[in-house]
Amino acid sequence: MSIQQDLKLDIEIIPGILEQEWKNIEKKIELVRPFAKVLHIDLIDGKFVNNTTWMDPKPFEKYAKDFILEVHMMVDDPLQYVKPFADAGFQRFIGHVEMMPDQAAFLAEAELWGDAMLGLDGPTGADALKADLEDIDGILAYTSERVGFSGPPFNPQRLEKIKQIKEKAPWLPIEIDGGVTDESAKIAKEAGVTRFATTSFLFKDPEKQFEKLQAILT
Repeated sequence: MSIQQDLKLDIEIIPGILEQEWKNIEKKIELVRPFAKVLHIDLIDGKFVNNTTWMDPKPFEKYAKDFILEVHMMVDDPLQYVKPFADAGFQRFIGHVEMMPDQAAFLAEAELWGDAMLGLDGPTGADALKADLEDIDGILAYTSERVGFSGPPFNPQRLEKIKQIKEKAPWLPIEIDGGVTDESAKIAKEAGVTRFATTSFLFKDPEKQFEKLQAILT
C-alpha cells in the first residue's frame, strides 16, 4: 500500500446491511441505490457472535458495477472468505482481528483483490493490531458494545482507540460501525473518523437520513 500524502480523506456515508434473507438485502440495496456509492455488507457465521446473516456472495455480482462493495467479516478466520467475495466483485475486505489466526496472512490475501482492512470489536483495544499500520488500507472500529446486531447505541468511549490510531497513522482511513446517527457521527468526525457505516438509523427513512448525515459531515 502506498501511504497517502494528502491527509484530507474523503468522507463516506455507507449504508450497512445486516440481514439473513436475500430478499431483504435486495430490498435495502434498491432503497439506497439512488444516492449511495458504497455498501457495507455484514457477514456473520454464528461463531464470532450469537447471530447469523446471509453468507452467499454470489448474488451480489449484479451490484458490483453499481457500488463499491465492502464485506464486514464477523467470522471465524476471515481469510477463507476473501476470495469468494472478491470473485463476486467486492473491493473492500474488513476482517475482525479477534478470530483471525494471522493478520499478516489476511492482509496479504485481501491486498490481492482490493482494500485490506482490519476490524476491532467494541471492547478490543488498538493494541490488538499486530500488523504494520503501513500495510493496512483502513481500520473499522465498532462503536457500540459488541458487533453482530443492528441497533445498539453509540458508545463515545470507543473513540479513544481511534484517536490512538490516528496519532500513529494520520493517513489511515478510519470507519466506524455501531450506533451511527447524526449526533454520534459529528462527534466521531472530530475524532478523525472519515467513513460512517449506518444501519438502523439510515433505514428509518433512507434518503432523508442520508441527507441529514451528509449535511453534518460534508
